[in-house]
Amino acid sequence: MDVIYLLVLLLVGALATYLSGDKLASKVALLFSLGAFGYSLYLLNLLEAGVNLDYTAAWITKPNIAFALKTDGLAMAMLLLTTALTPMIVFSGFGNDYKNARSIYALILFMSFAMAGTFLAADGLLYYIFWELALIPIYFIALLWGNGDAEERKKAVLKFFIYTLGGSLFMLTGFVYLYLQAGSFLLTDLYQLRLSCAQQFWIFMAFFLAYAIKIPIIPFHTWQAKVYQKAPTVGTMLLSGIMLKMGLYSVLRWQLPIAPLAAKGHQYVLIGLSVAGVIYGSIVALRQKDLKKLLAYSSLAHVGLIAAGAYTLTLDGLRGAVLQMIAHGFTVVGLFFVAEIIFRRYETRLIAEMGGIRQQTPKFTSMFLLLVLASVALPSTFNFVGEFTVLYSLFQVNLGFAILGGLTIILGAYYMLKMFQHAMLGEVNAKPFADVTFNEGLLLVLIVAVLFFFGLYSKPITDLISPSIENILIHINR
Repeated sequence: MDVIYLLVLLLVGALATYLSGDKLASKVALLFSLGAFGYSLYLLNLLEAGVNLDYTAAWITKPNIAFALKTDGLAMAMLLLTTALTPMIVFSGFGNDYKNARSIYALILFMSFAMAGTFLAADGLLYYIFWELALIPIYFIALLWGNGDAEERKKAVLKFFIYTLGGSLFMLTGFVYLYLQAGSFLLTDLYQLRLSCAQQFWIFMAFFLAYAIKIPIIPFHTWQAKVYQKAPTVGTMLLSGIMLKMGLYSVLRWQLPIAPLAAKGHQYVLIGLSVAGVIYGSIVALRQKDLKKLLAYSSLAHVGLIAAGAYTLTLDGLRGAVLQMIAHGFTVVGLFFVAEIIFRRYETRLIAEMGGIRQQTPKFTSMFLLLVLASVALPSTFNFVGEFTVLYSLFQVNLGFAILGGLTIILGAYYMLKMFQHAMLGEVNAKPFADVTFNEGLLLVLIVAVLFFFGLYSKPITDLISPSIENILIHINR
């Protein structure tokens, strides 16, 4: 029962935030999100002490649906990522004066509840419900509090909603078929199915459409850049920091163990599509003039490499993918927060209209540089651990994939350092750049500290996720 209390805490937090009113909403949301993170650490201690945190209870008799939650090391790692980033995202909004603040902060907590449920669910239909619930709050956050032209924003958000919902319906169809075969939606029962190659192919494709859109993987990426650009920064952080990890996590938890033959039979195609995203995202990022859009395409390149690692079907690939998921979550939240800090002072996201910030705020510039270096996988950063492991797994499959995947580091270093040069160095902008506030500086320091701590000592996370990854590989190689 312990893990259910976490979901209840986030759900009650969303309700309490909404009822608290606009003035107190941000503080109440921060209080509950910190409480959820603290409770996640408590659950981690129980798990490491050998306590079984899995929970299963009968829910619906016909069809046979259980309220089942699985809390192994992999789920716990994603739960910690969610509950660690949520208070950071809430805290990042303290410098903004949101209209109807109680609603946006309540939606952030409700989305955190849905994403946590997605990572924990061990029943296919329960998982699908949480998966869809996460879509509702981000739709309203991007639509009502987004920036730019209202009509363009509506089109971008509607496209995202339809794409994601459409892909999810294919996944639901796959679950219905699996239920007809197993008589249950339980993850353990679905793992025991012995499907033919043809059956696995169609199940794999049904899941792939949902996950490829959410991640996103080329050619299902067309919604991403516009939504990242048009959404408010807290929405972009939720999307890039946590929500896209739902797709990557689901590949490991649901797709690969249930349809391993399809994954093995089309491995080169899957890795090829993922690596294509690395190259495409990097090249398009080179041409961007808008800072948020550049970061959006940079994120596309990085998640392409993560997906490639997952589809290597090796221990190093799956483990590296999870490590990079977590590292990418903190890095991308930090980078989008930097973009928000600059926007608060210059009211622009065009890189050409920035410049000379280093001379006015050297400490902020130093924090930004560290985030840039983490993004390009500088040794001693958390990103380096994940990317090096993924690249090594690609090398085990095919040298060409490893070389092409490594372009994300080379091209990433070029466009990120070029962006940093134009935005932070050079002549001082005519408009003065106020130094970062205590709240802004504290959040940046926390993110940088996480990235360098786990870059130097990633063993706790590796030890946490390895047993789950090894168990998944047993099902893949059965």
